[in-house]
Amino acid sequence: MSPVSSTAEVERSTSAPLHTEFAFALPRGYVDEAGTLHREGVMRLATARDEILPQRDPRVRDNEAYLTVILLSRVITALGEVTSINPGLVEGMFAADLAFLQDLYRRINSDGHTEADVTCPACGHGFAVDLAGGAPGES
Repeated sequence: MSPVSSTAEVERSTSAPLHTEFAFALPRGYVDEAGTLHREGVMRLATARDEILPQRDPRVRDNEAYLTVILLSRVITALGEVTSINPGLVEGMFAADLAFLQDLYRRINSDGHTEADVTCPACGHGFAVDLAGGAPGES
């Protein structure tokens, strides 16, 4: 029986720190009850519990699309000055921001990063772009 990975492969994979939180800037921004716009936030990696527990929620049983709302409310850890991220807050987001967050969730939880390799159509130069955005308004 051969080993699953070599010692060198294990050392390389454990030497890099695990990135578990990802900053983002919403395309539109969440407007709270006071009219304050919140755009900058942080999303963490999802755990198995984050994906399993919402399945028990009656709102998800009644409407499978609600799973997204609950998942995002569990993994968004910060949004501007908002102190409590909950399903009601996610329900109040603009559709463009919800779509952005769904895509970010998918990318960080499947690929483990938010960078994409792209190629300039004019010159053919390849480079990486951080799709989560580095500053407000960037994407």
